[in-house]
Amino acid sequence: MKTANLAIVFTDIKGFTERTSRQTLEENQRLLRTHHNLLAPVFKAFGGRIIKSIGDAFLVTFESPTQAVLSGMAIQDRLWQYNRGAPEAERLDVRVAINVGEVRLESNDVFGEPVNIAARVESIAEAGEVYFTEAVYLAMNKAEVPSQEVGSFELKGIPGKIRVFHVPRAPYRVEAPVVVHLMPGTEAPATQDQPPFANLALSRVPESALAPGPDFAATAAALGNVAATVGGQLVERTRTVSGQLLARGRPLGAQLVARTRSAFQSMRTGERRLPFEPRTLAVVVGVLALLLGIGLVLGDSAAENAIEDVAAASSEQKSALAEKARRLISEEKNAGKRAWLLGQLDEATGSFGRAVDHYRTAVKADHGDAEDRLIELLEHSECRVRSSAADALGDLKLASARGELEDLAEDGGPGEDPGMPLFGCNSRKAAQRALERLGR
Repeated sequence: MKTANLAIVFTDIKGFTERTSRQTLEENQRLLRTHHNLLAPVFKAFGGRIIKSIGDAFLVTFESPTQAVLSGMAIQDRLWQYNRGAPEAERLDVRVAINVGEVRLESNDVFGEPVNIAARVESIAEAGEVYFTEAVYLAMNKAEVPSQEVGSFELKGIPGKIRVFHVPRAPYRVEAPVVVHLMPGTEAPATQDQPPFANLALSRVPESALAPGPDFAATAAALGNVAATVGGQLVERTRTVSGQLLARGRPLGAQLVARTRSAFQSMRTGERRLPFEPRTLAVVVGVLALLLGIGLVLGDSAAENAIEDVAAASSEQKSALAEKARRLISEEKNAGKRAWLLGQLDEATGSFGRAVDHYRTAVKADHGDAEDRLIELLEHSECRVRSSAADALGDLKLASARGELEDLAEDGGPGEDPGMPLFGCNSRKAAQRALERLGR
């Protein structure tokens, strides 16, 4: 079992669930795209690794607690700038919560009590604020980050009280290089002409690092064309906008192309362009690929790549691509992994009910990712998906889901219709049933 001592950052958008119920799908997707374009480059500029981006939420890890807190400050100042020019309906108010501790690393994910504590601190954080635990306070460089204690809190599912701190609002007096002193009146809200944290952290990020990525479809086409011209062995076919760049049996040069694809996928297309043309980058990657012609297999399996293709395909293409993905998944010998992949494919085709059934099977075969995904689906925007996930967790008697089930049983979610017992949906009641099976 691999472990690491990391700072864990959780963020989410205030009022996102309520907002979803009032938005069209297109409006919601535009909001999430803007949210990603604003936050993701900041995380990366401070050395963060984005583990998950689920709807309106980010889970990010940092090796440095100081950098984690600075990234939170930079995000809030960047959102302040964005909100000043955005229409009321498109403004973004985000909460940031940070904890640090030893976590378990599995399948490109992180687990353990430090993650749970960070999630609970996020639930008490205020929009526009950066909250962090005493563990972060003790580990970070206090000369770089101003801080004040908020108080001690009993957090659901966490033994004992947790001391929580936050970054107070500006003004600050900054002495070279970055020694920070709080000025009188720190707790007063920032003025209209001053960001909440005085750009103390955001000023460290070059403007070029904040630009969203280029148009990936154009880049993918350019990469494929160059590879076909200068090295036919490198890429068998040009992949689609979802990342369909590479076939199986990739040489090392193709690995470079694939990793470039992955980088672009993590940065959504925005209005600003990078200071170079995608084709220029493609030429560079193609030349490097020719120089390094050594075979190496990438981490993503053919089945996982096929599922990505389905998720990004148009409705007309999904059926044929899904059939191809199923054939590849059937070759997986591990039952738990096979059920997990089928669940992922179901989600890519919009069949969440079948996905829950497959995740249930995967959990029984000891696939940890499936357990985590069922818990995540308790926050889905569709009531029936939340209900199905709650029923599955109850049947499996997963104690790890107790806190999230308690939240759902108490708060419910959008689309609840308890007044129609035959046709309505009540995920709150489904969560209560699951908790009874766990032994409340």
